[in-house]
Amino acid sequence: MEVLCCFGAEGGKEEAMLRIVKPKTKRAKRELEKRAPKLEENTKKLLLLHGTKVSSVLRGVLADLFHLRKAEGRAIKYSKKNDGVRPFEGGGETSLEFLSQKTDCSQFAFGSHSKKRPHNLVLGRMFDYHVYDMIEVGVERYKSLESLGGGKKASPQPGSKPCFAFIGEAFEARPEFRHLKELLVDVFRGEVIETLNLQGLDRVFLCTAAGDKVLFRHCAIRLKKSGSKVPRIELVEVGPSMDMVIRRHREPSDNLKKEAMRIMPKSTKKKVKNVSGDPLVGKVGRIYMPKQDVGEMALAKMKGLKRERREAAAARAVAADSGTEAAPSNSPKKQRTE
Repeated sequence: MEVLCCFGAEGGKEEAMLRIVKPKTKRAKRELEKRAPKLEENTKKLLLLHGTKVSSVLRGVLADLFHLRKAEGRAIKYSKKNDGVRPFEGGGETSLEFLSQKTDCSQFAFGSHSKKRPHNLVLGRMFDYHVYDMIEVGVERYKSLESLGGGKKASPQPGSKPCFAFIGEAFEARPEFRHLKELLVDVFRGEVIETLNLQGLDRVFLCTAAGDKVLFRHCAIRLKKSGSKVPRIELVEVGPSMDMVIRRHREPSDNLKKEAMRIMPKSTKKKVKNVSGDPLVGKVGRIYMPKQDVGEMALAKMKGLKRERREAAAARAVAADSGTEAAPSNSPKKQRTE
């Protein structure tokens, strides 16, 4: 449900009019429910777009980022030019925030190219559809997925998770490197899970701090035979591969960071006893069964007992015709007395 506020002046007095716009279709209702605040938020989505001018290098970078995120449905890419998007300039964030709210994306990657800042890439995050923080890097020595033969090797498989390796003291000592580390982890980590099979660790992102640059590499993990239970691990570079030069960065203010990191209240949903959920099986429940006594249970009668009763009845009929007394039967049926 969306609320629109209109303010007007009539006769020198201001009046506030509220108009509630309700969804007309079930699809629109489901979309609004997805965007509503939740205790456990949805998986973050990445918005990829470029400015008025963009180089072939940045086109390849955005295409590779989209390839890595589209497998899980967590990326939206715009191919048209966006003249009004200028992240680090005053008033240049309005169009970006509008597109973020339209697509329900909480992360963005913006590519542009100019003589002053060639091959410029901006990574950032949103909070409540407003820019939370962002960092600007220049791309050098770029190698795409196709040039390295990545393709399917670089595509995340269902249930897989990447590893991250940050090499260098600058990621802990320098604030701009620490900020870039947080953004890279948040962009590529995907959904937060508690347990994982070791076979799902099939990729690794290597980030090495070398002076003012960050050497970014994406490798696939291959498990080879080693003659023992522990396999031999090999890294195969699958791309994208690039060197990033940190230019400008903007961290969130203390008040905004406090608001975004605020601890949410616990869920008020009543927990059902002895019922749990499993991602493969589904809903799983346990029931209490008292001790069973087979001797007192009303079991179904077997066909063998019916055959014995028929044979006993036939023997009694033969004995009655011949005038002899029938043999005692195991049947519990009472004998007639004269």
